[in-house]
Amino acid sequence: MKEFKTIKNFIFDCDGVLYANLEKVFGQVSKRMTEYISKKLNIDLKKAKEMQTNYFHEYNTSLNGLMVHHKIDPREFLEYVHDINLNFLEKDFILREELLKLNAKKIVFTNGSNDHVINITKHLGIDDLFDGSFDIVDCNFIPKPAIEPYEKLAKKFNINPKETVFIDDIAKNLEPAKKLGMKTVWLINNEYWGKKDSDKNFIDLKIKNLSSFLKEINILQAA
Repeated sequence: MKEFKTIKNFIFDCDGVLYANLEKVFGQVSKRMTEYISKKLNIDLKKAKEMQTNYFHEYNTSLNGLMVHHKIDPREFLEYVHDINLNFLEKDFILREELLKLNAKKIVFTNGSNDHVINITKHLGIDDLFDGSFDIVDCNFIPKPAIEPYEKLAKKFNINPKETVFIDDIAKNLEPAKKLGMKTVWLINNEYWGKKDSDKNFIDLKIKNLSSFLKEINILQAA
């Protein structure tokens, strides 16, 4: 952990990192994606779900595949799929306390939309604690783990990758961050897509809980 003492920038993925119950959130998003594809392309829900899954695996986001093959309006898609109910999400006072103590630049980096990040962080009670977010629109709809979004993020927020840590629940998204010189942290989970490549050496640290990890960092940096 000593190598994290001099970290000046913390980059957080949103879904599955800032909150734990991914299925309750992304289950809704996924269902909305299937509905959108079904309505937009005039196909049944089963075929829409297959297309959604196949595009996700081939293009890293379903949206990317839909844009390539069907010229889908990405902003319309993002607005539709992120129109979900987050009332079950409770304020995370422990995470808020650790983020407040963290003497560093804090950025959310997502393959989703900025509106979705705002919605999530407001429900968690941490929306006022970040220096900004970098979403799929900011990177011209090129999703993680392509390296271009990471480079654009670093340039936009004027950060030195060697003074930065990136935390994600999808292991393969950490590889480009490592290539740029960032410290990489994988938030352990049992999702098939999340744990794929989690045994690779581009991961510096594996954690079970974000708040506990930040608490360790805060103690380390205060010493």
